[in-house]
Amino acid sequence: MLRGGAAAAAGGLALLHGATGAQARSGAAAGRSAAGRADFTPYPFLKGAFAPATQEITAHHLPVTGRIPAALDGRYLRNGANVLGLEDPRTHHWMLGDGMVHGVRIRDGRAEWYRNRWIRSSTVAAKLGEPYHGPVPDNDFPNNTHVIPYKGKVLAVQESGPMPYELDEELNTVRPYDFGGTLSEAFTAHSKYDEQADELHAITYYPTWDHVRHLVIDHTGRVVRTTRIPVADSPMMHDFALTERYVIIFDTPVTFDAAAAEAGALVPYVWNDNHPSRIGVMPRRGGRVRWFEADAGSYYSHTLNAYDDGRSVVLDYITFPTPFSAAGRGSWSDGPFALGTPRLDRTTIDLERGRARRTRIDDRPQEFPRIRESLVSRKHRYGYAATAAAMWTAYETLDGVPPDTRFTNALIKHDLERGTTQTHRFAKDAAVSEPVFVPAHENARTEDDGYVLSYVHNPERGATDLVILSAQDFTGAPLARIHLPATVPLGLHGSWVPTAS
Repeated sequence: MLRGGAAAAAGGLALLHGATGAQARSGAAAGRSAAGRADFTPYPFLKGAFAPATQEITAHHLPVTGRIPAALDGRYLRNGANVLGLEDPRTHHWMLGDGMVHGVRIRDGRAEWYRNRWIRSSTVAAKLGEPYHGPVPDNDFPNNTHVIPYKGKVLAVQESGPMPYELDEELNTVRPYDFGGTLSEAFTAHSKYDEQADELHAITYYPTWDHVRHLVIDHTGRVVRTTRIPVADSPMMHDFALTERYVIIFDTPVTFDAAAAEAGALVPYVWNDNHPSRIGVMPRRGGRVRWFEADAGSYYSHTLNAYDDGRSVVLDYITFPTPFSAAGRGSWSDGPFALGTPRLDRTTIDLERGRARRTRIDDRPQEFPRIRESLVSRKHRYGYAATAAAMWTAYETLDGVPPDTRFTNALIKHDLERGTTQTHRFAKDAAVSEPVFVPAHENARTEDDGYVLSYVHNPERGATDLVILSAQDFTGAPLARIHLPATVPLGLHGSWVPTAS
């Protein structure tokens, strides 16, 4: 069950979007026959924008088109599932597999190197014929969901069981990381770092718990407070939100299925019509959680940000229409299923009147929302998101209607104060990954004074570019394209790691 529950739940969106071998094998016999689709290709997550890297690469002095801003000094890192030693391609999904971190080192206007490295869990080390040094932690897993800087270290993280793994300057795996011996059991793929308070927050879950936990890691780098929050049905909580005063918990109807785990399902989490959607608001110091009814027609995915507004809390986040199926329902792709693609929404919770109101910010398909990291838990004006055609067309919705592909590969900048957007479009086959904002200066006066970085597939080269945009000239030509020697497959989350971190 640990393998079926913890390791599956460990993939975050990866876990929300996995497949079982039985489901994969049933795809050809499903009511919507794969052979009946004109665009069908077998094993879609082993091809095109999703094709896994097959080897580790180190390349120096990367060619650049344009000019890299001199202010950039650090590493751009991104994690994702990159299957190693796949036994049965029918069971493969792009968000399941061994974590691999891709990185580019930038300094003095140059791209010094590109590296990609698998996370050396005990299983990956064994596959590569390498020794694993030190004791193997419980629920060991090659974390494939996010990579974050924290107090001079770089951590590859996951949820529902696995410890973070610490990486060195060149992306080699150092050791499991337990915050000075203070972390036990589960961590999260989406922690929130409050820069002004110097606190790292996490909401953690595990399939056998009757609760979830709010962890606070203070300026010493140790877990100093754990608050247990009772919840029913062991829900999957991939992300959460943080304000200056509150922790926001999303209790969604994707819950643990013990029977599926017993049967060996890689993703034993299912849509549960009997589990209500709720949003919980709890003081950051711990205490009573106030629960608010959420829109049952939407599944919560990723947080852009949240902040306090007088006696209200404002949440910006990505939603999928429901029902949302984590492990698929008999389709050839065995990916996630909903009645459409994800959108950007806002919920305002009036704590005085005890009610929540949801509004749509942008109706176009988009995912992986990000802000300037120093504004986590505080009011933001700008947000950034990505849309990748390959991501939407890889799935077939429950009603059999493929998603609208007119809005294909692009990065989006939201001005939430003015209610406007800017769109930087890319070529038809230029699959776009998550955008990360990097401030131009530590004390930049305006919120969008900086750059937006993203891995983008270059169809002309058949490889990936690290694209650098000016956030203040978002629709203009890229400032620079750093040409990588290989393809970075569509993956999950990443961070800018400045040299000082």
